[in-house]
Amino acid sequence: MSEHEANKPWFKQLWPWLLISGPAVAAIGCVITIYLAVNLYSDKPVRDGVVKQGLKVEQLKVEQDRK
Repeated sequence: MSEHEANKPWFKQLWPWLLISGPAVAAIGCVITIYLAVNLYSDKPVRDGVVKQGLKVEQLKVEQDRK
């Protein structure tokens, strides 16, 4: 490394940006994942005949009329 490069401020050097880029990309991916999960899949039914109430999943009892 030359003496000129050593005197540069930290934000004009390459290595800090390489170290910051990994966690920054992971944080952006996390925000996108949370956004998609909340907006696209928040109130989807588990399957027909099943109701989710909080963390509990219950199967509905269907009474069939037998004649």
